Amino acid sequence: MELSPETVQELVAMGVAWGLRVAGALVLLIVGRLVAGALRAAARRAMERRDVDPTLVPFLSAIVYYVALAVVVIAVLGLFGIETTSLVAVLGAAGLAVGLALQGTLSNFAAGVMLLVFRPFKLGDFVEVGGSMGAVKEIGIFTTTLATPDNKKVIVPNSAVFGGTITNYSAYDTRRNDMVVGISYDDDIARAIQVVEGLLAADDRVLDEPEAVVAVGDLGASSVDLIVRPWCKGEDYWGLRADLTRKMKESLEAAGCSIPFPQRDVHLKPPPAA
Repeated sequence: MELSPETVQELVAMGVAWGLRVAGALVLLIVGRLVAGALRAAARRAMERRDVDPTLVPFLSAIVYYVALAVVVIAVLGLFGIETTSLVAVLGAAGLAVGLALQGTLSNFAAGVMLLVFRPFKLGDFVEVGGSMGAVKEIGIFTTTLATPDNKKVIVPNSAVFGGTITNYSAYDTRRNDMVVGISYDDDIARAIQVVEGLLAADDRVLDEPEAVVAVGDLGASSVDLIVRPWCKGEDYWGLRADLTRKMKESLEAAGCSIPFPQRDVHLKPPPAA
């Protein structure tokens, strides 16, 4: 079957037109991707120059990149004569269906955005969130990564982080050590308090302000419990606690005080005579 010259001419014209469209779309995709990458890098550099929180830099630069890509894709579809308005409506309906199916994932995403906006903690802070405790290593869109004191990697969903209580142990420069030491009921309370206060005064890690507290906290079943509450810098917390625990035991015993332990007296009664 032979084609008429008019038909051949129309096919050639159609092929050239669609070929130009495809070539233009490919060029637009390649250039658009390069431009999106350049915009992401520029946004990252701008935020770093303005000392934006390092936690926000990857998140915001990624938003810039994907928004630019979305604009490029819509422009490419326009080259082929596709009505983008109806496409946006279809994508919106599809997004609603996907959102209903991924409620848990979207809640993690929303919580991640809230964490990045309100920033209750930052990278490196020691926190307790979602039932886990550790140093913050990464704040992602969906999860937060912690490193526990024994160097375990814990990944907590952001919904559990933002939806629960957040305890940030690194939020302030100073911390208070809450310690309890028991002495015998036969010991001199004033002497024991004097010994502990001497230990606190001799340790340079104990801050003068706020003032440390040493007082009788409770009359226990086997001991008189003294509360010891010195303030220190956050980085000295665990070292000071360990050293004071050892020194209080040694110094109190050297001063004649005893540190009692729970004990029970058992009295045996003879059986009644037959």
